[in-house]
Amino acid sequence: MPTIASAQPPIIVLLGPTASGKSALALAIAKNIGAEIISADSRQIYKELNIGAAKPSLEVLLEVKHHFVNEKNIGEPFTAGDFAIDAIERIHDIHKRGGRVVVAGGSTLYLEGILKGFAELPPADPEIRARLLVELERFGHAQLYERLRKSDPVQAATLDATKSQRLIRSLEIMEITGKSVTELQSSGKTRHTGLHFITFGLSMPREILYQRINQRTDAMIDAGLCDEAEQLYHKYRDLLANKETSALKSVGYQELFHYFDGEINFAEAVKLIKQHTRNYAKRQLTFFNNRLPVTWVGAPENSRELATLAATMENCN
Repeated sequence: MPTIASAQPPIIVLLGPTASGKSALALAIAKNIGAEIISADSRQIYKELNIGAAKPSLEVLLEVKHHFVNEKNIGEPFTAGDFAIDAIERIHDIHKRGGRVVVAGGSTLYLEGILKGFAELPPADPEIRARLLVELERFGHAQLYERLRKSDPVQAATLDATKSQRLIRSLEIMEITGKSVTELQSSGKTRHTGLHFITFGLSMPREILYQRINQRTDAMIDAGLCDEAEQLYHKYRDLLANKETSALKSVGYQELFHYFDGEINFAEAVKLIKQHTRNYAKRQLTFFNNRLPVTWVGAPENSRELATLAATMENCN
């Protein structure tokens, strides 16, 4: 008698660093097998983040059903845990309708949540968090990041050292539990979802990836990213001032907001977008290699290679 997992078709998961070509490959596979796409991208879920989030075009969205794209307004809370729970439910629903699923994206915690689930992490401790925030104000990001790096280098390598939210949370968890986030995640139980995931990562030489990142940034600027960011800047001044939403603090937008604030000039903003995107890609690769079970394949360089790789992946079981 077949198990639940074997009775369902496998779910192809495509991950990789930003600008590696995940979306194009996912679309090719989905069109070939009649699948729906689960977007594991924490920015594409927001309706007003378009160019900077490398969101699929309206034509593509009409051609293939995409989940978690254009579903939330900026300011609405939506966590990696919310995504994992909702995504699993939607996959089961698609299977009940006889459909296939392709998961594609690069948001590390979204992917970890859907593939592995999350370890039971302790709730926030107001006293510890308040003290850590005081230390952050007194000593700065660099010193606290170095403290985390010495205790949990794997977790530290996945964080942006200039941002405080996950840094403070990681240090807080260590003080509460006496264990690192990496230790807790490694010992956490994988959920039995009855789903069979086959996870592929797209790889390419670092210099080619960085070239693609730079070229895509230039293309986004040409497509109107600055105008998009300026509209968001004026509409969400209060949220930006209170630092209440991570969506607006992401790469591609935050640099332009600094430009609008007069802190840097436009050329510096574009240069920083490229630099920060390269840094983000490096953190993604570190996370995927250390935390997720991935079969790495060479990213396709042209339409012929894309078609060949899509045909190979769609026949995996």
